[in-house]
Amino acid sequence: MDHIHNHLYNTNVNTFAALAEPARCRLVEVLAAGERPAGYLAAIAAEEFGLSQPATSRHLRILREAGLVRSRIDGARRLYAIEPDALQEIDHWLDQFRALWASALSALETEVARGKRADDLTRTSTENGTQP
Repeated sequence: MDHIHNHLYNTNVNTFAALAEPARCRLVEVLAAGERPAGYLAAIAAEEFGLSQPATSRHLRILREAGLVRSRIDGARRLYAIEPDALQEIDHWLDQFRALWASALSALETEVARGKRADDLTRTSTENGTQP
């Protein structure tokens, strides 16, 4: 069982390490819209990060090796796409934190509702010429 846990831990660490670099994270964001040619990704990386085509290729290789993207050859082009399984693994790992977010978001929602009621009361009182 420890072997499985260590494998999952190492997979997550590699995945998060690959995404920690801003240019790689951005490339994954671009690929969320669908499959894109390497040249298009290189143009984005050059425009937004000042990266050369070889530097972008290295980033894409790291993303491939981390299992976040896959590539295929289409004639003279190399096309890249997100590897959905890797994102599902990240989503699964994040499940352990969702309960924390849910309670914090619920508390925030309550406070926003209280503030809205107070604003509505103040606005109504002001419109009627009375004090809240």
